[in-house]
Amino acid sequence: MKATIETNSKKYKIDLKKPLDISIPLQASESNVNAWYQDAPKIEPVKDEDWVGSVAQGSSVNFNNIFFNPHAHGTHTECVGHITKKVHSINQNLKQFFFLAEVVTVAPEKLDDDFVISKKQLQFALGNKKREALVIRTIPNMTDKTSKQYSNTNPTYLLEEAAIYLREKGVKHLLIDLPSVDKEKDEGKLLAHHAFWNTAGRPRLDATITEFIFVPNNVLDGTYFLNIQIAPFENDASPSKPVLYQILE
Repeated sequence: MKATIETNSKKYKIDLKKPLDISIPLQASESNVNAWYQDAPKIEPVKDEDWVGSVAQGSSVNFNNIFFNPHAHGTHTECVGHITKKVHSINQNLKQFFFLAEVVTVAPEKLDDDFVISKKQLQFALGNKKREALVIRTIPNMTDKTSKQYSNTNPTYLLEEAAIYLREKGVKHLLIDLPSVDKEKDEGKLLAHHAFWNTAGRPRLDATITEFIFVPNNVLDGTYFLNIQIAPFENDASPSKPVLYQILE
């Protein structure tokens, strides 16, 4: 199933039968990826007196409750409502779902006791390319990213200058394989979030940040089409399923 997409007066071909899923699935397990000091997510059948919503336990259907936090328990896409007093919903502000994207691999730099992604690194990775979306894969890139417990580990983060650079370059959708674009403990400053969404000026309501992705090593750096799939949550963030499509020659 092949499709032709025209953007900026240029046509691209993709194969819709060959998606490259870069999301991390959510599971009811202590090995589920986790951050922000939360307990593991739960998926459990509804119990009502003698009735249990489980076919294995005698019910005609499986009928589960799911308890999770989108920011802590896996791949999620968030809007500016994550950091504003005014309520902004990801479901109301993300209205387009296909974007021309660039996948880049970055080796975080040491800065004092931290590892960071700098403006200079992103300038080198992107060059003169103009992209609606940027997918950042950090190295080392091991599969333990899909189950890592990040709380109190001071993960890599984006410097404010890097977020400003991406905003000024016109990147509207930023995807990263870390729990946050900001430092784990930064006294609530959230410099990269604020810079990317331009909260000091005219907020970019249609811009999104997707965190906790995982880009397998067999997905090479380069240009792709990106499909961001969200659940229609009226919330600042939603669990999401970003999918890449390789551009055909």
